[in-house]
Amino acid sequence: MKKTPKNKKKKKFKLVVNKKGKKGKAPFWLNLLSTILILLALISLYSFITEGQKEIEEISLSQLAQDIQAGQVEKIVVEGSDLSMTYVTEEEEVLEKTSKKEDEASLSDTLVNYGVTSEQLTAVAIEVTSDSGFLFWVLNLAPILLPIIFIVLIFWFLTRQVKGAGMQAFSFGQSKAKIIDPADKKNRVTFKDVAGAEEAKQELTEVVDFLKNPKKFIEIGADIPKGILLMGSPGTGKTLLARAVAGEAGVAFFSISGSEFVEMFVGVGASRVRDLFKLAKSMGPAIIFIDEIDAVGRSRGTGVGGGNDEREQTLNQILVEMDGFEPNEKLIIMAATNRPDVLDPALLRPGRFDRRVMIDPPDRKDREAILKIHARKKPLTEDVDLTVIAERTPGFSGADLYSLMNEGAILAAREDRKEVSQYDLLRSIEKVMLGPERKSHILSKHEKKITAYHEIGHALVGSVLEHSDPVHKVSIISRGRAGGYTLNLPFEDKRLRTKKEFLDDIAMSLGGYVTEKMIFGDLTTGPSNDLQVSTALARDMVTKYGMSDMLGPVALESSGGKALFGRGVDDKEYSPEVAAKIDAEVSRIMDEALEKAKDVLTTHRKALEVMSEKLIEVETLERKEFEDLLILHGIEPKKKKEE
Repeated sequence: MKKTPKNKKKKKFKLVVNKKGKKGKAPFWLNLLSTILILLALISLYSFITEGQKEIEEISLSQLAQDIQAGQVEKIVVEGSDLSMTYVTEEEEVLEKTSKKEDEASLSDTLVNYGVTSEQLTAVAIEVTSDSGFLFWVLNLAPILLPIIFIVLIFWFLTRQVKGAGMQAFSFGQSKAKIIDPADKKNRVTFKDVAGAEEAKQELTEVVDFLKNPKKFIEIGADIPKGILLMGSPGTGKTLLARAVAGEAGVAFFSISGSEFVEMFVGVGASRVRDLFKLAKSMGPAIIFIDEIDAVGRSRGTGVGGGNDEREQTLNQILVEMDGFEPNEKLIIMAATNRPDVLDPALLRPGRFDRRVMIDPPDRKDREAILKIHARKKPLTEDVDLTVIAERTPGFSGADLYSLMNEGAILAAREDRKEVSQYDLLRSIEKVMLGPERKSHILSKHEKKITAYHEIGHALVGSVLEHSDPVHKVSIISRGRAGGYTLNLPFEDKRLRTKKEFLDDIAMSLGGYVTEKMIFGDLTTGPSNDLQVSTALARDMVTKYGMSDMLGPVALESSGGKALFGRGVDDKEYSPEVAAKIDAEVSRIMDEALEKAKDVLTTHRKALEVMSEKLIEVETLERKEFEDLLILHGIEPKKKKEE
């Protein structure tokens, strides 16, 4: 399978939004555990008290009368019908015993009836107390109070669980934006933390200057743009640049995604927009950053309800708010999107997002600078050459490069090494591009042979054809969804592609297909992705790039399409006759590429067989090994053209 790859003192304010590490609602299990622990503590306390009472011996009144007659009782405490006696034994040991009498009868009369004389009774200290005291009430009320406390705790627990959901009904209209305090040095980002994108940073420097010194612009009658739209592919650093502007200016940074405005309830999105702008104005100077603004900013008039759906109401409110503040309010609106073609024209008119900053994928020098930033906190071995890594990663975004450095560190840690080596980073390139190695995916002998011939078919066709990129690696070790792969990368970054390059790329993609038919006389499912990629490229040549001699310089399909629920429906405004011509032209391009691949593989069949057998043996051929085999069979490897 082929893969191509200070000034004015700032206002202090309290942050009121959810952030990682901030206090928030306790999780369900924590509330449940707290409730159980409280109940267990109450039960244990009651058991402790009652158990202590159970250790005291209870005797009958007749036994008490006998003990008094024997002179063993020193003191009796009367609490209602309860009697507590203190005994003194011959060993002068003090014992506690209890008994009970009738409520109506006095203790002296009761004991006299049991034969106790007045003299014997006078020798005993009798103390009468009322039924009171903390312990008395605890022991008597605990059986009643414990069930009540249990019910209250259960009610409290359930209330805590539904509180968040219940209160949300009253907080739907509140902004969910994350706020970065300008005083938060840990999360502060400046232009020094952003490598590459020099033109974009230069454009945004004016914004920083305005936020720091707006008087200079106001005095000369200049209006700083209210809205700045950052455009670029995913992972190119749009959000990072917006944070860098806030960090350079030292102002509050409000960040929210376009999808966070929209809820199922009508009017919630508009209310959140109003709340966000109100909060930002109160804390100005500030920057509001709306990521993925195309979620709410798509073209209006095509939604459900005749243009009155929730998304459109949210967009309308954004437009109203952008028109409702003056330049001297020191509030800048920044937004990011990778689909500027679907945005509503009202967003892009002067006075709103009238300044558009394009952020291109980084070139080789930019990639090297980005790699250096991500390598700051990583211990590297002496053999690490980030220039080589930058050369091997054309088309990588800033996010891809971050992932590459991170994967390299993970590989080193997995092997119990303290430093990241060049080998770790080279392996990480393939992991980011294709996915992890699937070492458990063991091919049979026959499947391994088919895969080896298939990949060498790609590599050989690409090496012979003039306009294909050079091959850097061929492998039959499974990665991601690929059973094997051929890694071909250009010598330098390309902004433009030619028709000849497209035709050679299609032929290279078909190299594996042709090899399977030529060597084995049969086809597998292996070339399926190759056919999809090459067919899509051929169709784009005909319908988008005007590279068809039959149809001429006509763009028959656009990348945006018609607007329906925003955008996304294929815009094919041509007749069935033209559609048939397109299909015929695509088939012609594919057939010519197929014949070109056949000619190369037929001419160099000996090289195909020898190199395939070598690949079966070693499983991976690096660039130097592969080029040595090419030279051995009389094929000149591709070299970088001198300027």
